[in-house]
Amino acid sequence: MRIIFELDIMLDEILSLKGDRVSMILFHGDCKGDYLRGKILPGGVDTQRTLEDGSRSLSARYMIRGKDLNGQECYLFIENNGIDVGKGLVTKPVIRTDSEALKFLENEELEGSIEQGKEEGSIRIIICQK
Repeated sequence: MRIIFELDIMLDEILSLKGDRVSMILFHGDCKGDYLRGKILPGGVDTQRTLEDGSRSLSARYMIRGKDLNGQECYLFIENNGIDVGKGLVTKPVIRTDSEALKFLENEELEGSIEQGKEEGSIRIIICQK
């Protein structure tokens, strides 16, 4: 698998329902990679649920503003859905963009993984081309 993007995410706020298993996690961060370098715009949110069987699901949506591999300014939207069934969290990102150079990513089969970030309160998301 080839790495497309690495996202360094800082968690801003976690909103949870009392007694329920639903959280909304607000975040910001940076994107780097051979195809795009940029910033995650305000409004990024990850909705996580703990299901009856104890597994977790997530659905994150965010927009990145940056420069594509040709140096053109662009926007990239990512919808990243996943489920953790005990073997680690694997996600299926879907991408939309206004960059002609990155349009091919809209039709690629992508996979994401999540790991602990370098700083406290941070995570790293790695999106790969299958």
